[in-house]
Amino acid sequence: MKTAASLIAEHPFFRGLKPEHLSVLVEGATTATFEPNQILFRQREPANCFFLIKSGKVAVEAHEPADGTVPVQTLGGGDVLGWSWLFPPFAWNFQARAVGETSVVILNGAHLLSAAERDHEFGYELMKRVAQVVITRLQATRKQLLLQETESALKD
Repeated sequence: MKTAASLIAEHPFFRGLKPEHLSVLVEGATTATFEPNQILFRQREPANCFFLIKSGKVAVEAHEPADGTVPVQTLGGGDVLGWSWLFPPFAWNFQARAVGETSVVILNGAHLLSAAERDHEFGYELMKRVAQVVITRLQATRKQLLLQETESALKD
């Protein structure tokens, strides 16, 4: 069985990261497995971790009690999940649900944030990588909204 350190070092998100920066990531890292339909986190709850998806699939969803749940994006092995721990108010912007059995490495968001403050080189590298995730998620949300508009217009 691989250690959290080797799983982090092998994950595509952290490919090319300096060894000293990889060692920062390992501190407080854990592994977990989620069963199908298990919620990893809920929208508006406190955000405090960063998920590296090892295997399986996770549905990122917008959830409103009055309107139901809208799929935004499905992520799989090699993807990352959760960037809300990086920005105030430190609450999840989406809900995440395991589609099938899903294995992840969980990094401590507070630890990453304080490490980024102490080591600006590490922080800049982390921010560049997270910014790409944010852009991808926004594009997926935009596509989903356009799809819903089109479907709604066709029904009218």
